[in-house]
Amino acid sequence: MTTDHQKSNAPESATGAAADPAPARIDTGRRAAVAAVGSVLAAPFIIGSEARAQATWPNKPVRYINPFPAGGATDTLSRLYCVKMSELTGQQWVVENVGGGGGDIGVSAYARAQPDGYTLGLGGVASHGISPTLKAGKLPFDAAKDFTFVSTLWSLPNFLVVNNSVPANTVPELIALIKKNPGKYNYASAGNGTTIHLAGEVFKLLAGLEMTHVPYRGAAPAMVDVIGGQVQMIFDNIPGGLVQYKAGKVKGFGVTSLTRSPVAPNIPAMAEFLPGFEVTSWTTVTGPANLPPAVIERISMFTKQALESPGIKQDFFDRGATPVWRTMADTVAFRASEEKRLGDIIRRAKITID
Repeated sequence: MTTDHQKSNAPESATGAAADPAPARIDTGRRAAVAAVGSVLAAPFIIGSEARAQATWPNKPVRYINPFPAGGATDTLSRLYCVKMSELTGQQWVVENVGGGGGDIGVSAYARAQPDGYTLGLGGVASHGISPTLKAGKLPFDAAKDFTFVSTLWSLPNFLVVNNSVPANTVPELIALIKKNPGKYNYASAGNGTTIHLAGEVFKLLAGLEMTHVPYRGAAPAMVDVIGGQVQMIFDNIPGGLVQYKAGKVKGFGVTSLTRSPVAPNIPAMAEFLPGFEVTSWTTVTGPANLPPAVIERISMFTKQALESPGIKQDFFDRGATPVWRTMADTVAFRASEEKRLGDIIRRAKITID
């Protein structure tokens, strides 16, 4: 029999039974401190590893998104650039064509990519110069804030080519023909908001014409229909138009630079007949926003080497394009100035896509 003196001194639970001894306390503060010290010690190694990876970029293949279909001028010039970049960097540059929306679909794809330098793409006058005004409030990206503009790549004029059956052989004859037949003739483009589209609208504005715009998903299918007579004309980028003109598949009427192109000096400038007519195409090598500075520096360095190489210069010249390298800062400033200039033209011409 147990006496009161023999009872345990342990406190009773609510049921009257003795409570379990309190568990040993875990010093969470000490554990957190140890973990924090470990993180601090590991951080330099992690940061150092990332820095080394950026400084040696690229160490795996690079995905290059061309926001236009295969077969057009931008595709040809992009592939020439990527072949040279593969050679210079020692890693394969894989071209992926993501067409549609006048380039906006493909541009959106690389805007959403990881900012590590392994997904880049072709930016340019359509998506980053024209669309911010023409498609204001409708774009799936911010043309200024969602990208890293590393460098410009090339510039080139557009080239007005016309189906062989059209009964005109010069710009003045074409203008007279369209005026006699308002609404009968149409022109193709590579999509709403491209320079091909803009050039057609400027032509209508300056010459006082009534024509119908027929947008396609890229210049290549548009040119097929111009040759076939489904549409009568197109202000194609000069590389694509020049090939078909030299092959006798279309007539060549005028280039959209202020002066004649050295690659086709026999072709007059549109400005010779319509003063002030100027619509040129430019492109950039572009990545998503927040590319690391070390990666930007290396892309820029290799791009400069590529564009200054004799082979690229000749290949571009043969296709009517001029290689143009700029620093990142100059590229950003150039894009902004072009958005303003082209926006003024769009508003003055009252160009819409509604």
